[in-house]
Amino acid sequence: MPLTKGYKQLLDEAYGQIETVPINDALALLEDDGVQFVDIRDVRELHRTGTIPGAFHAPRGMLEFWVDPESPYYKDVFGSGKKFVFFCASAWRSALATKALQDMGLGPVAHLEGGFTKWKDSGAPIQELEERKA
Repeated sequence: MPLTKGYKQLLDEAYGQIETVPINDALALLEDDGVQFVDIRDVRELHRTGTIPGAFHAPRGMLEFWVDPESPYYKDVFGSGKKFVFFCASAWRSALATKALQDMGLGPVAHLEGGFTKWKDSGAPIQELEERKA
């Protein structure tokens, strides 16, 4: 059965409906107590490349469950009333995640233009993480 929508169409639709925060604007938001950056990458990506300082880690596969207060997996950070800026490596996962969470009613939400790759390439600050030993 052929797909009715591919990932490119899903991304185009998301980009047209969500806020995208350019790197320079995101840098200005870094010190804003009313903004929470959320890293949705796999934990291995965080350990390999670091993250944005102060970012909350919420794996993409758990986001909808962590955001919904009815879920047994709910995380209080998502009830803080802050603006959430989601990011992944290249802004694909974060665009789709931001759209899904916006559709759920979480707000205000946005995602980082170009993702963590563009953040890092711009010379923006990075917080290194130590890999946990099992």
